[in-house]
Amino acid sequence: MQWATQRRYSPCPQPQLMGLKPIRLIHYFFLFLSFFGVSMCEVFVVGDEDGWNSGTNFATWSQSHNFTKGDFLVFNYAKNVHNVYEVIEETYRSCEAKNGVLGEYDSGNDKIELKEARNYWFICNVAGHCLGGMRFGIVVKESNSSTHLPLNPIDQSPPPNTNHASICCGRFPMWWTFFICILSFNVLFY
Repeated sequence: MQWATQRRYSPCPQPQLMGLKPIRLIHYFFLFLSFFGVSMCEVFVVGDEDGWNSGTNFATWSQSHNFTKGDFLVFNYAKNVHNVYEVIEETYRSCEAKNGVLGEYDSGNDKIELKEARNYWFICNVAGHCLGGMRFGIVVKESNSSTHLPLNPIDQSPPPNTNHASICCGRFPMWWTFFICILSFNVLFY
């Protein structure tokens, strides 16, 4: 009983690590994350305004964009009319999806992250759609430069208007980084 009374009324020293108060350690941690946790990516709507539909020139569309690791492709289409298959190159070229399918999507609003720097191949597996032009291949790079794989290298039609938006795909949006920097400045110098 006497121990509990003494413990309750005795002042507790503030814990410190290497001479820093815990609140400053928290701010240093968030400051560190703000500089290394932010990365920009792009979200590309496949086919721009036309979406993932027959009649769109996806070779030209894919050539008009630079794809980077971490970007997203959004396939907008009528559900039960089209689908999206991520495939290997041989399946892409033959349009036969019996083998070589890496992913199947059929929601009508598929968002696919380009997680690796590599070649990606996409087709619509509805009968006749792939052979009719609903396919494209891209090369995703680590940096902001990219080379695209054309469906038909002879096709020279003008590229469509871009329809994509930059978003923050990192841990913190840019305004959060700015806020953390201001907060850290106040904690460190006041």
